[in-house]
Amino acid sequence: MINTSSFQGKTAKYYTLGCKLNFSETSTFARALYNMGVHEAKKDEPADICIINTCSVTEVADHKCRQAINRMVRQNPGAFVVVTGCYAQLESEKVASIKGVDLVLGSNEKANLIQYLSDAWNSMPDGERDGSDENHQHAFHSVKTKDIKTFQPSCSRGNRTRYFLKVQDGCDYFCTYCTIPYARGFSRNPSITSLVAQAEEAASEGGKEIILTGVNIGHFGVSTGESFLDLVKALDKVKGIERFRISSLEPDLIDDELIEYCADSRAFMPHFHIPLQSGSDEVLKLMHRRYDTALFAHKIELIKEKIPDAFIGVDVMVGCRGELPDYFDDCYNFIHSLPITQLHVFPYSERPGTSALSIPYVVDDREKKRRTHQLLKLSDEMTRAFYAKYIGQQAKVLFEKTVRGKSMHGFTENYIRVELPLQQVRDEYDNRIMKVRLGSFNFDKSALKVELL
Repeated sequence: MINTSSFQGKTAKYYTLGCKLNFSETSTFARALYNMGVHEAKKDEPADICIINTCSVTEVADHKCRQAINRMVRQNPGAFVVVTGCYAQLESEKVASIKGVDLVLGSNEKANLIQYLSDAWNSMPDGERDGSDENHQHAFHSVKTKDIKTFQPSCSRGNRTRYFLKVQDGCDYFCTYCTIPYARGFSRNPSITSLVAQAEEAASEGGKEIILTGVNIGHFGVSTGESFLDLVKALDKVKGIERFRISSLEPDLIDDELIEYCADSRAFMPHFHIPLQSGSDEVLKLMHRRYDTALFAHKIELIKEKIPDAFIGVDVMVGCRGELPDYFDDCYNFIHSLPITQLHVFPYSERPGTSALSIPYVVDDREKKRRTHQLLKLSDEMTRAFYAKYIGQQAKVLFEKTVRGKSMHGFTENYIRVELPLQQVRDEYDNRIMKVRLGSFNFDKSALKVELL
């Protein structure tokens, strides 16, 4: 039983690190608290409640989490501080010991965050808390990876235009470099029926675009005996939602039939994001990835054959253990040979407890930076070449909410970022799909300038 009366008139602040899935979950927490009478605090106003949703994909992410927690505690003296997410799961006791933290929830408990918060909040003695640490509870709740069973539904947009629908959580792959399965648990998912209902609710609120999020969404169906293609076909029928995007799909889980379906679907956009991690077969084996470069190339070529205008984003990890110079050269040349649009490049970060630590060859930081820079330069060239092909053409753009006094941005169906000049911006364009003509690059070449038709 949640006692909402004690939350009436309280304020909260939220801080999210990491992936789109985390942002979606945080938005769900915020909505639940808003329904209990808690409003988001203004920028410079100390809050009564602080919620930090953490990431642990790299050592840098861990450091940023600790910084964020300390900053929230310092800027909001006396606030009730809740920490959840992947770092909270992997280092629950350590996070709970941080000055000013009240409650740490692991991945299994996160689904019941509001109940845990209510119980802990209402157990506090009456009276105002000062900024000292003595009044903070430092409680933590987490279970082992094998016992992470819960699934927290999430379909929210927060302060964004697009909705993020969580369709899956956890991962069974255990790649040698990755801690995410330990932080999120094994793969699990809700039913297609429940996800369709959430999409229909988003449509009733005026939503036009939904992004499907998860940890390994191609594994959808392991809990319910359904398939990701079944889900795509069901969502494609949801009236009111004009655009769906798939956030990330493992190469070995991209069914050829899925590509063919998306090519002719009503609402699934010509946009794919596919983790490659390495373009060297030797490194893919060291990583324990479940595909080789031949399979990856087949998927890319099939997408371009069936959907020529498709935007294809690709994740690449640089400088992992075992990545000899020749292997990196193989990776670079492989990527260069494919019709990829954009790279998301991540320098390898050693994670405690991962089997990658047993691989003997270590790439030094300076060489990692050089390789990262080389791939980022290639990515810029690929993206700009892709954009340039469409200059002068007409397109449909979903415009997104903008800060007053700034240019408005949005995306075409095939994910070209566009910029509407400030003098043409209107508040009513937010969340509207409008026809435009694509013009030249903006000043930093991050978008194409457009004129309305």
